[in-house]
Order: sequence, then C-alpha cells, then structure tokens
Amino acid sequence: MSLSTIGKDVPQVTARAKVLGRAQYAGDIKLAGMLHGKVLRSPYPHARIVRIDTQAARALPGVKAVLTGADAPRTRWGVHHKERLILADGVVRFAGEEVAAVAAVTEEIARDALDLVQVEYEELPAILTPDEALDEDAPGVHPGRNNISHEIRFSRGDVDAGFASAHVVHEATYQVHSQYPGYLEPMASVAMMDPDERLLVWTSTQSVFLARARLASALELPASRIRVVQTTTGGGFGGKLVEDANNLIAGLLALKTGKPVRLVNNRLEDFLACCSSVPETITLRMGLDRDGLIVAKDVRIIAECGAYSGLSAEVMHVSAMRSDNMHRLHNVRSHATLVYTNNPPHGAFRGFGGTQMQFALNSHIHTMAGLLGIDPVQVHLRNAIGAGETSVHGWKIGSTGLAECIAQCTGAIGWDAKRTRAKGQGTRRRGVGMAAAMHVSGNRTIGNWDGSTVTVKVNEDGRVIVNSSECDMGQGAMTMFSQVVAHELDIPLSHVHVLAPDTDTSPFCIGSLASRVTIVAGNAAIVAARAARDKLFTLAATLLNAPVDQLEMRAGTVCVRGEPARKSSLADLVRQHIWRHGGEGIQVSGSWDAQTVMHDDTVYGNVAPAYSFAAQAVEVEVDTETGQVTVLDSFVSDDCGKAFNPQAVHGQSNGAAAQAIGWTLYEQLQVEGGRLVNGNFADYTMPTADGLPHLRGGIVESNDPNGPYGAKGASETAILPGAPAIANAVFDAIGVRFTTLPITPEKVLAGLRAQTQEQRHA
Repeated sequence: MSLSTIGKDVPQVTARAKVLGRAQYAGDIKLAGMLHGKVLRSPYPHARIVRIDTQAARALPGVKAVLTGADAPRTRWGVHHKERLILADGVVRFAGEEVAAVAAVTEEIARDALDLVQVEYEELPAILTPDEALDEDAPGVHPGRNNISHEIRFSRGDVDAGFASAHVVHEATYQVHSQYPGYLEPMASVAMMDPDERLLVWTSTQSVFLARARLASALELPASRIRVVQTTTGGGFGGKLVEDANNLIAGLLALKTGKPVRLVNNRLEDFLACCSSVPETITLRMGLDRDGLIVAKDVRIIAECGAYSGLSAEVMHVSAMRSDNMHRLHNVRSHATLVYTNNPPHGAFRGFGGTQMQFALNSHIHTMAGLLGIDPVQVHLRNAIGAGETSVHGWKIGSTGLAECIAQCTGAIGWDAKRTRAKGQGTRRRGVGMAAAMHVSGNRTIGNWDGSTVTVKVNEDGRVIVNSSECDMGQGAMTMFSQVVAHELDIPLSHVHVLAPDTDTSPFCIGSLASRVTIVAGNAAIVAARAARDKLFTLAATLLNAPVDQLEMRAGTVCVRGEPARKSSLADLVRQHIWRHGGEGIQVSGSWDAQTVMHDDTVYGNVAPAYSFAAQAVEVEVDTETGQVTVLDSFVSDDCGKAFNPQAVHGQSNGAAAQAIGWTLYEQLQVEGGRLVNGNFADYTMPTADGLPHLRGGIVESNDPNGPYGAKGASETAILPGAPAIANAVFDAIGVRFTTLPITPEKVLAGLRAQTQEQRHA
C-alpha cells in the first residue's frame, strides 16, 4: 500500500511548530548584544529637509547609532526604476518616508531617541491625485522627468472594425482603491555582522535571493558578502517581496554599529511602510454580437504608483492584458499609464493587478448580458478559451477548468432559481452574482528563466532533507515539497524535512510570486527525488541481483517488483552507498525550467507553463434603509490542475475570498492631504468572522500537462472574482450598478436616492 499523501487532506508540516509557539519569526530572534532599531518617518507628503539635528539623540545613554541620509549609501534602489534611497536625503516624497534610523540597547530608548531627532522641513506643494500629476504644468515628483512612470500600448486585430460589427457596445469607467495586505506578522528583520564580517540577515520575506540582490545593490556590497535566511513568515500577499525597506535599514544599522540589530515594525509603521495594492481608474469599452461573443475590447487605465514605482508597472501590465487571455478574443487594444504622486507607494498584492481589471471586466460582462437579455453565465461560457487554444497574446492553454468552475459555483449557490425569484419584501433585498477569472501559474518576465532547483539528501536512517529557496509564507510550500518527495520515495510524510531558505546553502530560486512554486518547484522536486531514487536503484540492483527496471519503492524500501520479500531498506542502501570504495552520501539536485518564452515588445508570448482559472457565485442581502450589504453565501471554485492537499487549497481559497470581501465592502485606506489617517486595525476595517458568511468552495482538477502530477497554482486566482461577483449581486438585488469600490452603505444609499429620482423623472 502506497504511503503517498498526494490528493489527500494533510495538515501543514509547519502547523505543529506554529500552534505550539515554537516557530521562530524574525521578531522572536534574540542575540547577545542585540540592539533595537527604530525609524523616524516624514510627517509631510512632500518637503525639503532643511536640517537634521541628531546631537541630543546620539547623547542619550543607550543609543549606539543615529543615521540619516548622509550616513547611508548613495546608490538608489527599486524595481522598475532605481529611484529610492535607504534613508531620504534632501527631499521627502511621501508621508511615512524613512528619514532617520536609530539603534539602541532597548526598544524604549530607541523610541525616546526618535523624539530627540530634530528635523526642520520646508513643506513643498504635494501632488496627490493622478489628475494633478498628469496636468501639463505639474512639477515632477522626481526632478528632471514628468510624472509618467510607465506606459503600455498594444493593439491586436482590427478593433474599430470589431466595434462596427457589434450588436451592442458599452463603455464605463471603474475606480478601484488600495488594499493593505493585512498579514498577521508585520515586517521584521534581524541583521548582524558574522565572524567573517559578512552581513547576515534573518527576515520575513517571499524571496531570499531577491532580498539579497537588493541588499547588495543598496548597501553597495558584493552579493557573496551577504547571507539572507528566511524566518517563519506570517503571511505575505505580495507585500514582502522586494518593495519594503525594513531589511535594508536593519542591514545598514548592523553595518554601522557592528552589532546585531532587530527592526520590527509596529502596525502603524507597517501601514506606512508596506506597499498597498495599486489604485486604478479603468475605462472599458466592449462590443458584443447578438449571441454574446466579444468582438472588440478597448481598455484605458490610469494607475497610481505613489512616490516610487516599485512593482506597480508590472502590476499595471497585468491589468492591461492578462484578462484578455481568458476569452477567445481577436480585436483588443490597451493603453495604460502609471503616474507618480506624493502618496505612499503602491505595489504587489495578491492577484497582482488581476483584481483591478477583473472587477471592471466582470461587471461589464454582467451589464452587457443584461442589455442582450442573456444570462451572464452564458456570455462567460460562450467566450471562454479552451484547452489546446492559443490566446490573443500568444498564451498556450494546456488546461482549463473554467467552464467547470462556473458550473460548480453557480450550481452550489442555486443560481437559476435565485435569479428568477422575488428580490425580497420590505427593506431587505436579495440578489445573486457571479464572476470568473484567470491567473498565471509561473511567469517568465523577471528574466529569461522561470525555473527552480531543489536538492534532496537521503540520510543514513532513510529519512530525507529537502533544500530549496522557494519561500513558504503560509501558503504551504514546505508541505508541497514534503508531499512530492515522500510520494516519489514512498516514505511517510514525517520522514521528510524541508530546510528554511538560506542564500548560503540553498540553491538559487526566484521565490514565492506569480503562483509559481507548486508548478515550477514541484517539478524540480520530482526531478531531484527521482535522481535520488535512481542512485538507490543502481546500488539495490547489485545487492538484490535484479535489473533496475524490476525495482520499485515500497514503504521505505527498495524491493523487486512482484517479490516484496527481496528488499533493502533505504537506510541500509544509504549506508552502503557511503561505506564502500568510492562511496558517497546520497545528495542530488534537480532543476526544472518551464518551456515558455518571454513576451516581446508587443506583449506577445507564452509566458507561463500553465494558467489557473476560478469562478465565484455569491448571494447578498442589501438593507435599503441602512445601505448595509451582507454577503449571505459564497462559493469559490478553484481550478488548480490537481489538488495535492485539498484541505490546504480550500483554506487558501477561502482566505482569498475573505480578502476579496474585505476589499469590496469594508477596507479602505483613508489618506487625507497625503497622510494616512487609519493606519491600525481599529480604524482600518477588515472583515471579521461576524462579517463573513460560511465560506464554501470547490476544487476543479483540469490536470495540466506541464504540472507536477497535473497540478498548477491554487488560491491566488480565487481572490479575483470576489469583488465583481458581489457588485453583480448588489445590482441584482436593488438595480444599482456600482463602478467604484468599496461599496459602502453611504454609496448604496446615494445610489438608491439617485435611482428614485430617475424613476420620478422617467
């Protein structure tokens, strides 16, 4: 009987350490002589730094360093543009920008030292909206250039002819806002100089090697003089990728003091420092024929990156073109513009630009289906791209469960019956809505490599150590590695241990982004495990006097197929593999790189080895007296190719649905005059248990030909359809279409008043 757990519900292999309080987060690390870091941030969205007086702070007993921009390297860091200093020098460009950093023997002294740093500012005019930024007379947020950070333009087919042939054409503008990642663990790092005067950084991150590259560049050090170790990471959602300055400042303080330094954001600091999702204004024009087929699509996007571009350009790229690939389109056109303002920076967030565009697209499809008198489900199904097809941007669809996802979620919600029922009596009205989406599973855009390397070491007791630098940030990467290797070697899951990513000892990997870890690193783990198995088979063939092709792994042994008594344990084989002439331990490496291509200058190219799909149906109740929208029921269907661990997929998909509900109905960063005014969980309203329905979900297994055992990315796609599904359900309930998020009670009441006035004048 196989010991494999593939396809079975298993607890996360990291769960026990976490629930027992044994998992070590960066904030838990304590080292001899460790100092505590704190950061002074700008109170102004735009100002010139006239003078900084650190004398009193430096004189405070227990303070070991007070650093300003003058003490930091001059090399600028960033992703799309290198434009940001570790500590501001001369000018601050957003309220919250890092101006000074202190290190002291206690956190309390460090906080006191911040109060003693005297900064004289000359406040400058701030650009706070994209409209202001795009004004031809507006000064540049960054000197010597206009306020356009990035532009994307492309056109395929004959868009104008497509619109001319359409039976119905609809245009609308949608506005989406920023969302804070809301992870439980705020950003935290511990940095120290090791005995060899190399910088060692423990940090909460989604990519140790991207973190090392940024540290090396910003601190002007060779990469080999830096070691980055991922600590247990309490959620990331894109916010812990490459856009925060926490580990840079911790590293700088450690370099300057020669002491270990711990820098842990409190929640307000994390709100100020972490990039929130990119706000966008999307104008969408689409044409449909009589049957609901999309014949033309034209998109205009104005996106805001804030004071620094970070990953916002890449996010906008996704908004501009990814959703095109879920449909059989021929005529598409897009023009997207990313602009600077003096607001806090925006960047990566779960769904990575897909949430923004899918809100607009799915709302649009629902509206146009109504104009044609067609069920929106049918519009989705008639346009859905199929397996084996190539999309308008050159994406090759190896598998898709989109139609099955739509059928599953709408069936679960009772779509047909509830759409035709009465909407309710009195002040409470009910409605249903649905939406569909796609996402990448892997992405060849950072450079011409979208691969991974995994090493497998079989110990003398027959147990296995797996080493990879793909990060587990709570999504279950370590469990996935354990399942794959245990499956290939047919050993218990508990006999596999996955090491934490460490740039000194782990093979180079890109990290947790673009839903790539399961498909890319999962395939690499299969390669490595099979290489270990081959070494075991080669030795066992001699010891058991049997051909290699007659051997099999069975419950921690290698045995002769059909003769289970002729066997040798993995432990015996490993020991004998070492203790012989020319022997060695069994340690192998496996790599896998997707057979994909980077897109060209017209954004054409098959960038991912697989593509994931999802659909969601919801039922809402709208209180027409208070404007409150309540989600009564939700069902998310996630096409993950093959569910290694259904329990984990359901958990992650439901978490995605909860984040989508929060973005749609509750969460909104309140920025007044460029300053964040609700940077805490008391004032930044996130959905709690009583604000969520019983979250239901289902899995669709489309078995991708490129995926490990058919698997591809799970759960990130599941965040995409939530907002439009809710907006469509609200429209179904009260007949008011909301094109701006969040859908607050105030907006609902205003919409109902406007509806009443229109009816009176009709």
